[in-house]
Amino acid sequence: MAAAAGPFSLREVLDAFRRCVTEQREVLLEPYLSGWRGLIRFLQSLGAVFSFISKDAVAKVALLEGHQQQHGFVSLQSLVQHELAAGPAALRARSDSGCRTVLRLHRALRWLQLFLEGLRSGEPRTSVLCTDAYNASLAQHHPWVVRKAATVAFCALPSRDAFLEIMNVGSQEEAVAMLGEAIPYIGDVYSITQELFTQHKLLDLP
Repeated sequence: MAAAAGPFSLREVLDAFRRCVTEQREVLLEPYLSGWRGLIRFLQSLGAVFSFISKDAVAKVALLEGHQQQHGFVSLQSLVQHELAAGPAALRARSDSGCRTVLRLHRALRWLQLFLEGLRSGEPRTSVLCTDAYNASLAQHHPWVVRKAATVAFCALPSRDAFLEIMNVGSQEEAVAMLGEAIPYIGDVYSITQELFTQHKLLDLP
């Protein structure tokens, strides 16, 4: 998949999420997908530990790209409005709807946001950081067997130093500084999406 080509760079993710939000607080779809393509490269650079999340994210990004190309959606808001127009029952009946796809990415984005915040905090035990972030976000949406496997897998994570090196932006200090820049933009996109989905009662889409 083209979305996963090339090495990960935190700078690209920062630039993408910085471009995401308009003055009208709309989330633009093109930079949103670009940011996700970067985050997928981050997950894939960590190997099999995160494959259960990265494979799903790859599929969801491809599905969302298809919706964007077919309907010409510019923002998450326009996508939601278009699908709501068909009625709640029709929306809930579609397993491939754009809203359902965004919701799955939205939940994963929260986990990544919390994990990156943990890396920035200085806590050296990445397994603890990742488990705490997972338990506060994705875990509630996964069955027990997936939660158990994830918790075990997190024990094999590389060190915080290795994570900061994967960021591919220079020294550890530079990586931490760029995390400090990137996390608020990611958080802003998450908050706007959460508000949008709460407003339209879409947070529990099957």
